[in-house]
Amino acid sequence: MHERREHPLIDGMVRAAGQLEIADPATGAVVGRHRMASAVEVRDAVQRARTAYRHWRTVPASGRGAALAEAADAVRVRAGRLAELVHRETGATMAAARAEVAAAAATLDRLAVLAPLHRGPGPREVVDPIDCRVTEPRGVAAVITPWHRPLAVAAGLIGAALATGNTVVHKPSERCPQLGVRFGEIIGAGLPRGVLTTVVGDGRSGALLAADPDVDVVAHAGSGTTAQAIAMAAALTGARVIAEPSGRRPLLVDAGVDPAWAAKQAAAAAFTTSGRQRIYLHRAVADTFLKALVAEAHAVNGSGELPPLADRQLRAIIAAQVAEAAASGARCLTGGVVPPGPGAFYPATVLCDCTPSMEVLAGDAVGPVAPTMVVDSFDDALRAAASRGRGAAVTVLTTDLEHARRAIVELPAGTLTMNSGVEPGPLPSGADEVEAVDGVADDALGYGPWLLDGFTRVKVVLWPAARR
Repeated sequence: MHERREHPLIDGMVRAAGQLEIADPATGAVVGRHRMASAVEVRDAVQRARTAYRHWRTVPASGRGAALAEAADAVRVRAGRLAELVHRETGATMAAARAEVAAAAATLDRLAVLAPLHRGPGPREVVDPIDCRVTEPRGVAAVITPWHRPLAVAAGLIGAALATGNTVVHKPSERCPQLGVRFGEIIGAGLPRGVLTTVVGDGRSGALLAADPDVDVVAHAGSGTTAQAIAMAAALTGARVIAEPSGRRPLLVDAGVDPAWAAKQAAAAAFTTSGRQRIYLHRAVADTFLKALVAEAHAVNGSGELPPLADRQLRAIIAAQVAEAAASGARCLTGGVVPPGPGAFYPATVLCDCTPSMEVLAGDAVGPVAPTMVVDSFDDALRAAASRGRGAAVTVLTTDLEHARRAIVELPAGTLTMNSGVEPGPLPSGADEVEAVDGVADDALGYGPWLLDGFTRVKVVLWPAARR
C-alpha cells in the first residue's frame, strides 16, 4: 500500500507561471523563451505520473527494455537536432554535443538490456514453506538534471527509473529547458501517456517536486546545496533520494608518476566547461607538473576552441571564486581573467597554493579551472581528498600498487578511477561501485545495476504451507 504523506510546505501554494530566457552562451543574445510550469501544473504532472504508474508497473521488464531500446533509436535518428540544441543552450562545441547525444543513446541501450536482468522475482528456496524476495518499483520518480552533460545524465536517471517500472516527472536545468523538453518528447513518444512528463522551471519548481507527497524517489545531479535541500524535503515525505552532487572532484597525483603525462590527464578533465577537478599534488612532482599543466592551459586557450560557459551568471561565480582564492594566498599561474567581448567565455586557469577553505576547492560551480594543493605525502592526499565526506568520483594517478590499494579501501567515493584523468559518468551517492580504468572511462559507467537498485525496493514474502 502506498502511504499518502502530507507536506505543509506546499499546501495551497500557487505560483503564476513565468518565463525563462535562453541566451546563446557565445554571444549573450536571447535565442528563445520558455514558459515555466506553475505550482499547480507541477502538482498535476505528479498526479498524472501517479495514475500512469498503476499500469506501467505491470508492464513486463522485457517490455520496458524494448521501450528504452526504441527510445535510444529515436535519439539517434534525431541526433543532429539534439546536438544543435546542446550546442546552443550549453555552449558545448558541436563535436562535444554530438558525443553527448551518442552517450545518451548508448546509456538508454545499456539500460534496455539491464531492465529484464535486474533482480527479477524468484524464490531463494523452493521448499515448503516458500520464502522469496520480490523486487518492485518505488512509484513516481522526480528527476532533476543539470546543464552540464544534460542528455547523458537525463538518459541515465530517466532510463533507470523507467526500466524498473517507475513513472517519471523530469525537470531539466533552467539553463537548457528546450533541450530537456525536446529530449522528453523523443524518448517519451513510445511510452504510455503520463509515464514520462517534462516540467520546465527554475529551482522553485524543483523544490515543489522534491516536496510533493506523491513523489516516491527524487533523483538529482547538480548543486550540493540543492542536494541538501532535497534531502531535507525528502526527510519529511519519506521519499528515497538518489543524489550525485556536483562540485569539484578529487584528483590525486602521487610521487613517481610522469608529471607531463599526469598533467595531460588532469587537463583533459579540468579544462572543459564542466571541468570539476580539485588536484592534490605530491610535492615531489609539483613543480614539473604545474609547468606542464600551465603549458596545457596555454594550448587550450591559444586554440580558440574552449567553448563558453552556460551563461554569464555562472562565469561571474567562477571568476569570484578565483579572485577570492588569489586574495587568500593562492597564485594564478595562467588564465583567471574574464575576456572582453560578448558571451560567457572564461579561459583555462591554473591555481596553485590553494587551501581547503577556499571556495574554488569546496564550491559547487564547475568550469575550466584547475585548483591545486601541494601535499607532502600520499597520506596527506588521502586525508585531504576525503575531508569533505563521501563524493561521487575520485581519480588517482599513481605507480605504487600499495597506494592504489589504500585508495580503494580508504577513499569515500562512488567511483574510483585509477590512472586516467577522464572521469566516468555520474554515480549516485551511496552506490559502492569501484572501477579501475586504464584509458578512456566509459561514460555510462555509473549507470549499471547499482543505479537500478536505487529506484526499487525489495519485498520479502513469507508464505507458510497451508495446514492439512
